[in-house]
Amino acid sequence: MGEFGTIHQVDIRTALKEQYHAALAMLAECIEKCPDDLWTIPNPRSNDGDRVIFRPFWRIALHAAYFTHLYLGQGESAFQAAPNNFAIRKREDLEAMWQAPWDIEPFELPEDAPASSKQDILEYIAYIKTLINPTVEALDLDTDDSGFRWYTKISKFSHQLMNLRHIQGHVGQLSELLLTRDLNPNWVGRA
Repeated sequence: MGEFGTIHQVDIRTALKEQYHAALAMLAECIEKCPDDLWTIPNPRSNDGDRVIFRPFWRIALHAAYFTHLYLGQGESAFQAAPNNFAIRKREDLEAMWQAPWDIEPFELPEDAPASSKQDILEYIAYIKTLINPTVEALDLDTDDSGFRWYTKISKFSHQLMNLRHIQGHVGQLSELLLTRDLNPNWVGRA
């Protein structure tokens, strides 16, 4: 027993579920707090050679939610599109994302693609949250195969941690944009 008392063995699946729920709660809060004018303004993201790539808030939020959904499962073949009745699924310009998620994603949509609404992305996030507990329970975390052909040297467990880092990276990006408007999203330690 150390200075802090008995160390309890943590159930990895419980921790993953808590962190997925916490990360998605933070993503949802960023979306909810986003002022309407900031939702569609192109924000500089990175340099691509001689040009700066601009990503509006909505596209970053959809990208984060979409890859959380895609990477949550065991692999490519386990991916199930969002339900047909969801507004995010009814958009023709997004249909390719649901059919072949490895071929196109929100960042690759045409620059003039219409913005998804906050409500549509929040509905999608709520759906993803319903998948977390049963999906994490069913994962084979002991396999050395991520389940995704473009991640060849990463175990499934490590891939899940990477997925959580990906969400939080974009939550940080969106939080920074909100801070330019004196809006500060709350930190969620676990949910």
